[in-house]
Amino acid sequence: MPPRRRSLGGPTGPRGGTRVQSIPSPPSPLPEGEGLTRVSLPVDVRERILSWFRSQGWAPFPFQLQAWDAYSRGASGLIHVPTGAGKTYAAYIGPLAEVAHHRQKGLQVLYVTPLRAVSRDIELALNAPLSVLDVDINVESRTGDTSSSVRRRQRERLPEVLITTPESLSLLLCNERAHELFATLRCVIIDEWHELLGSKRGTQVELALARLRRFAPGLRTWALSATLANLDEAARAAVGPHVTPSFIRAGLDRPVRIETLLPESVDAFPWAGHLGFSMLRKAADWLDPARSTLLFTNTRSQAERWYEGLRFLHPEWEDVLALHHGSIDREARERVERGLKDGSVRLVVCTSSLDLGVDFGPVERVVQVGSPKGIARTLQRAGRSAHRPGATANLLFVPTHALELVEMAAAREALSHCEVEPRAPLRQPLDVLAQHLVTCALGGGFTRDKLISEVRDTLAYRDLSEEDFDRTLLLVTEGGPTLRAYPQFRRVQQLEDRYVVTDARMARLHRLNVGTIASDATVELRYLKGARLGTVEESFVSRLRPGDTFLFAGKRLEFRLMKDLTAYVKAAKERASATPRWSGGRLPLSGSLAAAVRRAFHAAREGRLDTAELEAARPVLEAQARLSRLPSQDACLAELCQTREGHHLFLYPFEGRLVHEGLAALLALRLTRLQKATFSLAVNDYGLELLTPSPFPFEDALRPALFTRERLVEDILESVNLGELARRQFRDVARVAGLVMPGLPGARKSTRQVQASAGLLYNVFARYEPDHLLLAQARREVLEQHFEQVRLVSTLERLERSPLECIHVPRPTPLGFPLVIERIGATLSNESLVDRVERMKEKWLREDSLSA
Repeated sequence: MPPRRRSLGGPTGPRGGTRVQSIPSPPSPLPEGEGLTRVSLPVDVRERILSWFRSQGWAPFPFQLQAWDAYSRGASGLIHVPTGAGKTYAAYIGPLAEVAHHRQKGLQVLYVTPLRAVSRDIELALNAPLSVLDVDINVESRTGDTSSSVRRRQRERLPEVLITTPESLSLLLCNERAHELFATLRCVIIDEWHELLGSKRGTQVELALARLRRFAPGLRTWALSATLANLDEAARAAVGPHVTPSFIRAGLDRPVRIETLLPESVDAFPWAGHLGFSMLRKAADWLDPARSTLLFTNTRSQAERWYEGLRFLHPEWEDVLALHHGSIDREARERVERGLKDGSVRLVVCTSSLDLGVDFGPVERVVQVGSPKGIARTLQRAGRSAHRPGATANLLFVPTHALELVEMAAAREALSHCEVEPRAPLRQPLDVLAQHLVTCALGGGFTRDKLISEVRDTLAYRDLSEEDFDRTLLLVTEGGPTLRAYPQFRRVQQLEDRYVVTDARMARLHRLNVGTIASDATVELRYLKGARLGTVEESFVSRLRPGDTFLFAGKRLEFRLMKDLTAYVKAAKERASATPRWSGGRLPLSGSLAAAVRRAFHAAREGRLDTAELEAARPVLEAQARLSRLPSQDACLAELCQTREGHHLFLYPFEGRLVHEGLAALLALRLTRLQKATFSLAVNDYGLELLTPSPFPFEDALRPALFTRERLVEDILESVNLGELARRQFRDVARVAGLVMPGLPGARKSTRQVQASAGLLYNVFARYEPDHLLLAQARREVLEQHFEQVRLVSTLERLERSPLECIHVPRPTPLGFPLVIERIGATLSNESLVDRVERMKEKWLREDSLSA
């Protein structure tokens, strides 16, 4: 079947410059509540609070008045308003007024934030209204950064208002006097709920809230967010499944002003990253050191490289340019944050470490380097600029490869329709439950029947069976049937009908390892003379040899030695040869943005290049249309090609990298059932490649039955080495459940030791207890986290019912070329990837000119 040739129409425009569009803030799909006409703050403090607002030059917004009234009526719920609109005071003033009115001592307002780094700013904001109240109210923080003396004092008596994180809240619940400490609690405020929802940290908060509701039966809960789609589900996760939540939304219009920095020319054959640094100079020309700007990247490695590039281009910016990401030492990060606030630092290259919470009023503009990969992330980062009610958020997109121009056009269109991704709460992660059982046993103990009722008062465990609860309880009391002979797994003891922790060492180990954040082990990075730089992943350091140089925290460093899980370095004079890479840096395309990308390609297929981004991508789109076709929104494009490497199938579902990983393995398995073959696989956010050295009847095999959802799980289990993937996932599950501990301070275990311990447990369970609840959870998490099983099912459903456009092409097309690069980039060669790509492109262009 010869390739279909077509030209693209559409308006012509400048080859560079920007495209600007104002996008209204997203409306809530739920109706506003009632009560705008009355505000039931206690009479004795109402006027003082309102006078304080007036002294700040503010007038309360209707949604703030509504929130105060809802609180006074005893309601719990969700406040969903744009970033910078005043969510904090909407949730805080009601309970603060109540605290001031009753003048009671003890903890009464608990403020939970996902980031401990923002606790200082929140503390300042919550302290500010106290100046007009004639009452003794203490506001304090309790995070991993809190001094030991303050922690000791807080173990005996908590302040009236406490700011904490999910991990520190769980630690407080470990206190044997927890019931007494939390008995006076009136309100819990959960900031940035969208950041916690859908993760084990969110489940950890759900369990903590259920316990707090038992300690303080009249407790009210308010969650805060600006970027949620599934508001009802999100609210019920916060307030509990048996409470009808109230919803507060704002009628505020917070426009987002989008600009795209367009390249002067676009290579017809894009590959990830090839535009990235070539856009550096143009981005630097756009920046103004007099205007405070955040430059967001998607990975810490990319942040390091862009920071170094800007320093090279503009050494005169040294005093106003800074770098910020989560692995840099805390003191260095705090210096940057202080500089942003006082104006001494005006340009910051950063990652998601500055996504949330911190109110940097002076920040005027935000730059997003590369595709944001999601609509909610775009809104969140744009909202960091002009962080005040009603102000226009300014965002500049900078593409890192040509096809990202299409992504950016798609993101603009999705934003205009407010297509924000939902965040689904997790369902019954039993490793988090096991950790919580030990926490409750430490925090005064529990009885079995009361605790199962309490745990079921969460959305995550609402349908928890008696059997799963009892098996989890057996895990923490005896280690389960398999480990009951080993005393180190008997963390909780049953004394009559009560479960408690009696072993002091077990209690200390649990407190030191509370939390659900799982990541590769990190090692400290220090100069030989002792100054701390931050942390890097152990897997990166393990590959370094003495004398190797790398970039970190904007510094050129030379690796010298590794000792006691600390990497020692010195300043390097030579150019850095590497940049640390952190795991999890490759963000997959979200479902909302993926659907918008399909629509953008469909518009280009119909000749509608009606945005500056699509017009700038014209060379790529025309080359794709000339060699093959542009993808349709209502069909799936498949390309067949034969090269010296073998026979290629390129398929473009546009569903994101993780979905395509599962789909590629699944299709390879099902195709080998039709004819014996060996496939090499490659995937990216747009599609997948299957390559076999021998001829294969791809065109005959590409039938709807190939995409059936029948026996999906069984086929995935057969198509991938699920055992090895589950073994790796089990390490994190076992750590959260408390079966594997990183160790005590001064006696930390290395990654290899933790992996060995987890691997041994995995082998024991797999052999003697194959239905172990944590093994089942590890397999379930592999399917969902590595392959996004829910999206994979919907993708198969779409592919099964959609027509397939099968095109024979003479060589890889602009959509297929990045997949080829993805595959060859993973092979060993003494030739650089850039050289190999350029050689392939020259060969393609030469053949194309001859065929023309």
